[in-house]
Amino acid sequence: MRAARSGHDPALGHAPVRPQGPTALRIVLGNQLRQLREASGITAGAAGHAIRASHAKISRMELGRVGFKERDVADLLTLYGITDEQERGAFLALARRANVPGWWHHYSDILPAWFEMYLGLEQAASVIRTYEPQLVPGLLQTEEGSRAVFQLGHPDASSADIERRVALRMKRQRVLTQPEAPNLWAVIDEAALWRLDGRAAMRNQIQHLIDMAELPNVTLQVMPFYSGAHAAVGGPFTILRFSERDLPDLVYLEQLTSALYLDKNEDVQHYLVVMDRLCVQAKSPTETIRFLNSTLKET
Repeated sequence: MRAARSGHDPALGHAPVRPQGPTALRIVLGNQLRQLREASGITAGAAGHAIRASHAKISRMELGRVGFKERDVADLLTLYGITDEQERGAFLALARRANVPGWWHHYSDILPAWFEMYLGLEQAASVIRTYEPQLVPGLLQTEEGSRAVFQLGHPDASSADIERRVALRMKRQRVLTQPEAPNLWAVIDEAALWRLDGRAAMRNQIQHLIDMAELPNVTLQVMPFYSGAHAAVGGPFTILRFSERDLPDLVYLEQLTSALYLDKNEDVQHYLVVMDRLCVQAKSPTETIRFLNSTLKET
């Protein structure tokens, strides 16, 4: 991970301070350990040898992709010349907090590892900007809509499995209404409004979008059919910003069986520019609500 924050983006606004979950804490701790290692002039291979591991494990630790053993952290701190007991205690306390499982751990049987990391980052984000051309974003789906999406994506799953996935998504959505909720700015292609089977399901989803857009921390824009080609024709993406300065902005790109997490400044800046263009081309938030109300009446 890169510790440096990408350039200031006014559209992201002043992010509220969000409580840090274990995923964010792992990234923060990993980043701090990387900085200590580099300041000491120690290679990842030498650091790995000191904790009886490979340089690849050091890389995963510094990226926050794995949990931390307190013994490993203590040994690395000794290697990096950190001897002050108070400073060492702060690092070890952070390691313990980073190892506490998030609430989504109870759903680990249905969560792929690459998405489990995203959940942790989403829960810690202060600002979430997302573009979705095919489906209503998960944070804004109705229970009925979520069930339909999961049934389509997991045709062989049992009813119990589908219901657990729905329950996970509904619990995930609570992030938008809890204290210090993140700001969500979503641009949705008009096509996503018509993906649900059945008039009642579509009406319920559209009404839910209208209701969610009334929240002070939710901004919604619809990209109409007549807009033609636009900057994000390639597919959906999400940009996450955090109040913690050691956490860089991240771009999340989800694929069918994996995901990419981009944190290089040039990549993030590219997606920020694309998102800004989408927001200009899409209906404004006020126009979007009028459009959704009109669509609701016609459906």
